[in-house]
Amino acid sequence: MISVSLAACVTNEESGNPDGWVDTLPEPVPALQELLPPDYRESGRISASTNPTFPPNQFKDPSGDIIGFEVDLVRAAGAVLGLDVGFQQQDFNLILPSISAGTVDIGTSGFSDTEERQESYDFVDFYTSGISWATTPGKTVDPADACGLTVAVQKGTYSDTDDVQVKSDQCVADGRPAIDKLVYESANAAANATALERADAMSSDSAVTDYAIRLSEGKLVPAGDAFDTTPFGWAFAKDSDLVPAFAAALEYLITSGQYEEILEPWGLTDGAVDTVTVNTRDYPVSAAATADQGASS
Repeated sequence: MISVSLAACVTNEESGNPDGWVDTLPEPVPALQELLPPDYRESGRISASTNPTFPPNQFKDPSGDIIGFEVDLVRAAGAVLGLDVGFQQQDFNLILPSISAGTVDIGTSGFSDTEERQESYDFVDFYTSGISWATTPGKTVDPADACGLTVAVQKGTYSDTDDVQVKSDQCVADGRPAIDKLVYESANAAANATALERADAMSSDSAVTDYAIRLSEGKLVPAGDAFDTTPFGWAFAKDSDLVPAFAAALEYLITSGQYEEILEPWGLTDGAVDTVTVNTRDYPVSAAATADQGASS
């Protein structure tokens, strides 16, 4: 029964969206709609792929609907562009290949905007997050010196491929014990494994780790400070014509104040961005993104 109770706590199965959350979408902004390719303007729809195992970015509520702060932001950006965003669930490792194959328009699953990924995709950066670790009370874990420890991660994430694996390889190169990496399909499972002391610690994006700690009712505590700060980005095909439109829509949400209103109920304003970047670099957005704010609702 301890495992069931803890899982319910960490996955937020009882509460769904946080207190203060309001399901209100902004009105379309005609000047921004003009930035869309004609076929999207005509259809009024866009397909988004996500792996809803990554709270608070995206996860399922008790009814099975996909929710989360990234979902809220994508829906709001789509609404500004006059688009209904249709979410489909995929394995995390299949989302980017699906974009390459043209079967999905946008990847919305807490993607860290890294140089390696930028070689094949473009990212509209919507939030700043680092990597942070959590452990159980009374245990001392240093993410910079974790050789020989057991660390839980979600498969295919930055924590899996660029944090824990790299550190483990360095341990071996230094003649020390490797990190025993436990790889799970979801961030929830990694958090549960840590809270149940099957792992010494978990590594995940700081927003995810902070959220798991907040919901764990004292079963998880921070292990050091966040590091490797990297933006979360919405993924698009390289040189996609959708990038200018979504960059402008996000800038519009930021300038109008609706962006911060979306983040506030989730308790995530610390990672809010002040302006839009694409592939971590400054990006010139349409003047319409900062004009006619009265069109918002």
